[in-house]
Amino acid sequence: MLKLNVNGQTHTVDVESDMPLLWVLRDHLNLTGAKYGCGISECGACTVHIDGKAVTSCTLPVSAAVGKKIVTIEGMSQGGLHRIQQAWIEHEVPQCGYCQTGMIMSAAALLAKHPNPTDAQIDATMTNLCRCGTYPRVRKAIHALATAAPAAKKS
Repeated sequence: MLKLNVNGQTHTVDVESDMPLLWVLRDHLNLTGAKYGCGISECGACTVHIDGKAVTSCTLPVSAAVGKKIVTIEGMSQGGLHRIQQAWIEHEVPQCGYCQTGMIMSAAALLAKHPNPTDAQIDATMTNLCRCGTYPRVRKAIHALATAAPAAKKS
């Protein structure tokens, strides 16, 4: 039995310690926002936050997340869209949408570390694969968030 802090709630799961965190989230906690893409931590569709850092969950053993704060896309905001999700809509970022959860989670970690990121910082951080090629819109949405008035920066 392992105890996990996911989206501010404690969950006890009866799984093998080497099971990937992604499968625990999806199959045992019914948090299906993080997606399975590549299974080798390359595409970023499975990105979640662990202690505030963007981490791919498809290869991370669940035991590595015990005692840490895990946040999924479902836990990004309470009672509505997170400001990053709203920016994604306003800048028409999603097309097929498959990569968007991972993109949003990576963007949140980037903006927490660099509130006004440069193009180079965005490019270095936003390494998630997007089959539809919406990278220019991702960059535009991130810049819009960075330049938004402080009153508009609600989480």
